[in-house]
Amino acid sequence: MKRFLVALLSCALLLGAYDAQAQNKKKKSKKKAQTTAVDKKGKNKKAKAAEPETPAFLPLPAGSNDCLFPIELKLDEPYGPTQAPDGAGRIQEVVADKAHPNLFEREHNSVWYKVTIPYNGELEISINQVSPWDDYDFLVYKNTGTYFSNQVMLNKVSPVAVNLSGVDSALMFQTVMMSDKQKAKAEAESKKAKSEKVKADDGSDMPSFELDPVASSRPTIGMFCDASDKMLLKKQTGKYIKSIPVRAGEEYYIVLDNLTNNGQGHTITASVHVNAYEPLVLFFDRKSRKYVDVNLMILERDGKNGDRPLVQEEHFRGGRVKFIPGYNYLLYAKRDGYFSIYKEFNSRDLMERGDTIMLYNLERTERGATFPLKDLYFESGEANMIGNYDSVLVEYFMLLKNHPEVNFLVKAYIQSFGVNIEHDMLLTLDRAKAIKEWFVKKGIDASRITTAGMTKNEIKRAAAAVLGEKNATLKEVSAEIIITGKNDKNR
Repeated sequence: MKRFLVALLSCALLLGAYDAQAQNKKKKSKKKAQTTAVDKKGKNKKAKAAEPETPAFLPLPAGSNDCLFPIELKLDEPYGPTQAPDGAGRIQEVVADKAHPNLFEREHNSVWYKVTIPYNGELEISINQVSPWDDYDFLVYKNTGTYFSNQVMLNKVSPVAVNLSGVDSALMFQTVMMSDKQKAKAEAESKKAKSEKVKADDGSDMPSFELDPVASSRPTIGMFCDASDKMLLKKQTGKYIKSIPVRAGEEYYIVLDNLTNNGQGHTITASVHVNAYEPLVLFFDRKSRKYVDVNLMILERDGKNGDRPLVQEEHFRGGRVKFIPGYNYLLYAKRDGYFSIYKEFNSRDLMERGDTIMLYNLERTERGATFPLKDLYFESGEANMIGNYDSVLVEYFMLLKNHPEVNFLVKAYIQSFGVNIEHDMLLTLDRAKAIKEWFVKKGIDASRITTAGMTKNEIKRAAAAVLGEKNATLKEVSAEIIITGKNDKNR
């Protein structure tokens, strides 16, 4: 009997496995059928299956539910969107009691963050929830030093900021129930508000630049200078509490808790509010008349504490950057096929000019790219450079020094009457050689540089332009740098 039952059970398992395999094949064939289309002639052709776009969520590191293993936030840099916090971790650090009622009654689904303050100001916190129906609360603690997490757990240290406000369901329901027309109008207004009109160096209009509406939108909850509430408790439905004053070198912990089980994630940004200068930083390709992304690094230079990376992005598309008054900065931007940009500046100089946009024109390293040397002067009839020629040439020196693979031609021009063509040809060549000599003395390999003066025909055309003849053109610069190609050894 036992043998019969075992045999019967084996048959059932085999039939189940066969059925599952058949269903699997059926699903696969159905999926194949969905991604195959038939054209008018009856032939099968593959059609791209529409894949739903899903945001990439950052996994929360192991242990970040506990105060001992917080996630370190970089100032002004959004962290997220994260996966949803899940559980309270190994230790329940925050538990309200009669003496400390303005805390979480307990941690539900929490994550701990910490931020180090680089300069004096007011700490601001911006939290964007993935789902508005989640009920996030947060507390901010100042690090008191040794055994800080134990002091939090024993309620021996109190939070310096508290936001325990509940979800305003009525307001969210009203938002969800907006008509498509109202939503489209709101989106259009948001898009218009985020658009920036840009002016070129010569004052002409350039394509408007649109900031990312998601990154620029008002957060779900947070802590800001313009808020009026110093604390929000459980029965309140406000969103923002007032920021707190902080000093350089201090460290703060933020514990963020989601009361909603099986909720969704968030994005968090910590910043220090000061009367800063926040221009829009853009990079523009004049040839294609498009804004382009670059590999950008901006360092904040502080002699006492070393350099702090302000921006470090491989694909910086453009956006606002906060510069603190009186600090020195280094900006380095690069992109394949373009000359890199290297600038050192003080924020005070930017603020005095009052520019709301820092626009950098990216120049291509391709063969034939031309750079006119404006405001470069020579002694009359001589090849000696005069005036402030160092400041004119140093910009191009920095450009070319950082790209040893690029070869270039220096060509000089004069306004000639065509009286002594041979003399004028030699003079322009000597002037080009004088510019080359300046670059070589500064450290650029002489083998990268070729020189040229004006040809006989060019001098005749220049003379015709000086004499006012029709269709004759005159070069308005004294010299040009022309890219001639790239050498393999320095690539």
